[in-house]
Amino acid sequence: MVKLILVIEDDNDLRKYLSELLLDNGYQAVDAPDGVKALAIIEKQRPDLVILDLGLPNLSGESVVSEIRKKYPDLPVIILTAKNDVSDIVRGFKLGADDYVTKPFKGEELLARVKARLRHLEHDGSKLAVGDLELHTKTFEVKRGSKTINLSHKEYELLQYLMINAGRVLTREMILQRIWLNVDYIEPRVVDVYIGYLRKKIDSGFKKQLINTARGFGYVIKA
Repeated sequence: MVKLILVIEDDNDLRKYLSELLLDNGYQAVDAPDGVKALAIIEKQRPDLVILDLGLPNLSGESVVSEIRKKYPDLPVIILTAKNDVSDIVRGFKLGADDYVTKPFKGEELLARVKARLRHLEHDGSKLAVGDLELHTKTFEVKRGSKTINLSHKEYELLQYLMINAGRVLTREMILQRIWLNVDYIEPRVVDVYIGYLRKKIDSGFKKQLINTARGFGYVIKA
């Protein structure tokens, strides 16, 4: 099934470019110039993914993300903005965004992010796979080969986040803001601890190590 993507951007030229880019690459696209119209479209058409500029008229991009998270918690949101400070990026993830792309950007980069965000919707959204590792989102079952793996709630959330972003390096800050979103303060080292837990359960006893360290950056899962 062709995925429907909503582009929310007040710049007419950029909005047209993004819609045409998506259409040319096999997606359906619908667009909105402001947050109010965007929320109305989401209610009627339920897109598979949203690309959102933060600097919107009538209703701020931040408010749009908050409304999406309240009503449609599973709807992927990619923030597209000229703000590229680390504090801005962290704030974007705190709002509930799934990814953050800064302007100027290359079309290929954005398409890669879109593909990554939509990957978890494949197989009716019920299964993620990286190599011989499978995560079933409906039954919460995790298997590597024929081995069933028992995970805690946080371990499961962390593994799911890694698998949705397979092949992409996730920083500790990104993981903290996604997995420990509602915690006021937590030591960054907790990410390393939980990665260690996952490695023991996912990679121990297997020749191929799936969870890898990108030194100085973070972690990535790849086949």
